[in-house]
Amino acid sequence: MADDKQTSFTTREALFYHETIRPGKIEIIASKPMATQRDLSLAYSPGVAAPVQAIADDPANAARYTARSNLVAVISNGTAILGMGNLGALASKPVMEGKAVLFKRFADVDAIDIELDTEDPEAFINAVALMEPTFGGINLEDIKAPECFIIEQALRDRMNIPVMHDDQHGTAIISAAGLINACFLTGRELKDVKIVVNGAGAAALACTALIKAMGVPHNQVIVCDRTGPIYPGREDVDQWKSAHAVPTEARSLEEALVGADIFLGLSAAGALKPEWVKKMAHQPIIFAMANPDPEISPDDAKAVRPDAIIATGRSDYPNQVNNVLGFPFIFRGALDVQATAINEEMKVAAAHAIAELARQRVPDEVAAAYGKSHKFGTDYIIPAPFDPRLMEVVSSAVAKAAMDSGVAKAPIADFDAYRLALKSRLNPTTAVLTNTYEIARANPKRVVFAEAEEDVVLRAAVQFRDFGYGTPVLVGRTKAVADKLHMLGVDDPGEFEIQNSADSEFVPEMVDFLYKRLQRRGFTERDVRRMVNQERNVFAALLVALGHGDAMISGVTRTFAQTAREVNMVLDAKKGALPFGIHMMIGKNHTTFLADTTINERPSAEELAHIARETAEVARRMGHEPRVAFLSYSTFGNPSGKWLDNIRGAVAILDKEQPDFEYEGEMAPDAALNPKVMALYPFSRLSAPANVLVMPGLQSANLSAKILKELGGDDTIGPMLIGMEKPVQIVPMTAIAPDILTLAVLAAAGVVG
Repeated sequence: MADDKQTSFTTREALFYHETIRPGKIEIIASKPMATQRDLSLAYSPGVAAPVQAIADDPANAARYTARSNLVAVISNGTAILGMGNLGALASKPVMEGKAVLFKRFADVDAIDIELDTEDPEAFINAVALMEPTFGGINLEDIKAPECFIIEQALRDRMNIPVMHDDQHGTAIISAAGLINACFLTGRELKDVKIVVNGAGAAALACTALIKAMGVPHNQVIVCDRTGPIYPGREDVDQWKSAHAVPTEARSLEEALVGADIFLGLSAAGALKPEWVKKMAHQPIIFAMANPDPEISPDDAKAVRPDAIIATGRSDYPNQVNNVLGFPFIFRGALDVQATAINEEMKVAAAHAIAELARQRVPDEVAAAYGKSHKFGTDYIIPAPFDPRLMEVVSSAVAKAAMDSGVAKAPIADFDAYRLALKSRLNPTTAVLTNTYEIARANPKRVVFAEAEEDVVLRAAVQFRDFGYGTPVLVGRTKAVADKLHMLGVDDPGEFEIQNSADSEFVPEMVDFLYKRLQRRGFTERDVRRMVNQERNVFAALLVALGHGDAMISGVTRTFAQTAREVNMVLDAKKGALPFGIHMMIGKNHTTFLADTTINERPSAEELAHIARETAEVARRMGHEPRVAFLSYSTFGNPSGKWLDNIRGAVAILDKEQPDFEYEGEMAPDAALNPKVMALYPFSRLSAPANVLVMPGLQSANLSAKILKELGGDDTIGPMLIGMEKPVQIVPMTAIAPDILTLAVLAAAGVVG
């Protein structure tokens, strides 16, 4: 993936990320129950004998009875790690684990990293080829040229599963998609363009081969290496470079660029001079993809050619060529049809699918992620990496191309059903949370961390700043916080803003504000001054109330109830709102919202209806179409009882309002969540299991949320405080730094609050 100059962090933070919770970034989780002796007997001996025999009788059964058809090996020998060079197989492991995580995150492909300690291509080839029974696909990564060409071709010849060296073909596919759109915008046809490729490594030669496969004539592409253009008869080129030699009088990159329509750079920073860009054709297309710094900056190129269309590998410029747009979905489509290879037809199909997606209207969640509306044009020729449609569009295009080109062993009969399955394969919350972090980065806010003397809070605050989400305002004793920053290894502790109630310039303003607010509630001015000076949550909330911070986060040192009482001394509910709490339970394929889990002990019918409406809106902002269930021990009157009137009243209120979401109740949890039980009530208005559970009272809500958190196996976010006049989040006392950071970002981005 491309370097991201916007995401600034220290070596210390990167090492802490990889070390915390458990070392590394991956783990193995069983996909079947393993709770009883019977489960174990089915999983291993003697139950495992049945699928063993079935596979022995017909190898195709491996796709039915094992994980092989969704399992990819990410393999490297560490000879070309990112931009760091040959650091060895073991040093490549963090990168390969990261690639495995991206496979899972973006395409629900299970991936395992394998590092081979050899620089001998033949030994590498033999080792990988022998693993064919284990995997459904092979992703080669960070292998230096020319060995990567030898290894990939040999494995493609020997193995009957997809093999792709992503450093070559991933960049080629994404850049090809961008070129299709750049040519479309400038009225060019691929068959007519003159292209100069600068760089003759693995990615550059793969880009060259793919654009030729897409219709660019061989003699219209000049490839340059460090020496200059590659032409027939040049003696210092190997067989892979010589395959792209073309007759030309040019003997330098500068000469080759005269009149060129397109520059494809996969070389080194500064390799393209502004004065050379002047000599290119009208509306030049410049893909400066050197990593981490491009061959020419977009600003320098635009200074001499304002009509240029420019792409780089950087996320802080428009048109990022990012491999994550391609490889997860290419393998997804290939695996789903059990393809025997990833061929040129599949790569071309992926490039066209990505290009066509960029021309469609950009979804609101993508626009929100980047803080502005995107639409197809010179600054948006490549889709954003977090476009939720990539899975459906690219994977299905690759699967169809595999079928059409005859390499699919399990063709798809119903593509409409397949596309629907792709849409539902990933939990949309995951994408929305990712977008939320981008929203925060695009619109940084000042977030007050009320307990900055606590290590876990300070770590979250440091990450909040280092990842570019905004400015943390640290509340605590100045020396104590500064010492903690030093202990955590922060390089620039003096750059952090520390607010200490003992010497803050805002104290007089705070005392005046709070005394006017509380003087008729039994508080003297001395009481108020003591609270401002001694109660960190009061002090922090006043910073937000008076505009010195945009949001506040607390809760590690005091219970939710006590923290809420102190915050309520300063801040009120939104006008017409009812503060309440939501726990969000996130699983692989589902997200469930529980409310109210924190504040209202026995809500009335009107309050339950309000909670339902507001939680439904939060669910929508998190990417879900809300289906609300009002929970009870009773399902539609069975059994009857005396504690049901508020629930039935809430349903009646919504019946009158006719909101734009599904709702039903009163109902027991199994009638809301279990399709078999739901089938017993065909009159239910829920079209599928509920994803918003409105609880009848605080006791059942809070107990349920905490039990699910401890025993349920889902990730949990919350409680999220909704309905305050200013964004305030109160974390559990057991929160760790990632929990605090997530709620801080959600508050800063305005997703909750």
